[in-house]
Amino acid sequence: MEPVENDTPNSTPAEGQGQLAADDPTTRHPKVSPPKQDQPEPGLETKTDPIPDIGLDSYVGRDRLKGRKALVTGGDSGIGAATAVAYAREGADVAIAYLPVEEEDAQRVIKAIEDAGRTAVALPGDLMDKEYRNGLVDSAVEKLGGLDILVNNAGRQIAIESLEDLDDEQIEKTFQVNIISMFTLSRAALKHMGPGSTIINTTSVQAYEPSPTLLDYAATKAAINNFTKGLAQQVASRGIRVNGVAPGPVWTVLQVSHGQPKEKLPNFGQSTPLGRAGQPVEMAPAYVFLASGESSYVTGDTLNANGGMPTP
Repeated sequence: MEPVENDTPNSTPAEGQGQLAADDPTTRHPKVSPPKQDQPEPGLETKTDPIPDIGLDSYVGRDRLKGRKALVTGGDSGIGAATAVAYAREGADVAIAYLPVEEEDAQRVIKAIEDAGRTAVALPGDLMDKEYRNGLVDSAVEKLGGLDILVNNAGRQIAIESLEDLDDEQIEKTFQVNIISMFTLSRAALKHMGPGSTIINTTSVQAYEPSPTLLDYAATKAAINNFTKGLAQQVASRGIRVNGVAPGPVWTVLQVSHGQPKEKLPNFGQSTPLGRAGQPVEMAPAYVFLASGESSYVTGDTLNANGGMPTP
């Protein structure tokens, strides 16, 4: 009798079980119990305890974005940094926009992009500055030689306990950075984009489950969802796709630079069904998928990456 061949060569049940255990979403990344800490806004990720994982040692690319050219706002740290690193390892040239005071974090990302053999472009500036904001996309296009991916990721999040303490200046700054800049940058990007290009906007679970301390931030995230769906319909006939990613609680420097009440930091993200906060590197695959041809029939969608928190 001929021997029966294993349907899964080079694998044993024990090995398969080991891989499944390694992929257990409750333990694949450590549960963070960060100590109470404080940094002035916007803070530095390299000074955050523990330092968030942006994929420097853990993200492996597979050439999904070979030859593409991307601009990522807020690309110095957190989700933006993880996305920039992943894009480079997937074969894209990447420009990152960030505040000048975040240069230390930004250089870490620039090095990772260059180490992947891709072109890295640093574009420091403040989205509150109209001149910088209006020229950002054109600067990226000039230095990258084109643009076919725009990731509107930069965000401002300041926790305020009561509406009486939430002044108009903060509300206006939050709306300017989080949503109004998306109109400006997307409008500028569309001038350079052709069929196959993509715009990806970072929204949040806060759009559906607003925290009482994040009224202005949560309101902008709901607006981003609406903007994403409307713009997607407007440009679909041009072969340009627009989608959003809605992260849940993700451990970034944003949380320790007034993004969360300090007393809540030790238990940050532990109320999710998976029992832990996410790491920035866990968000990157969503941005890669939405930028790649693998998502060619996906537009006007919001991909929820929130550890199992129920959303509409």
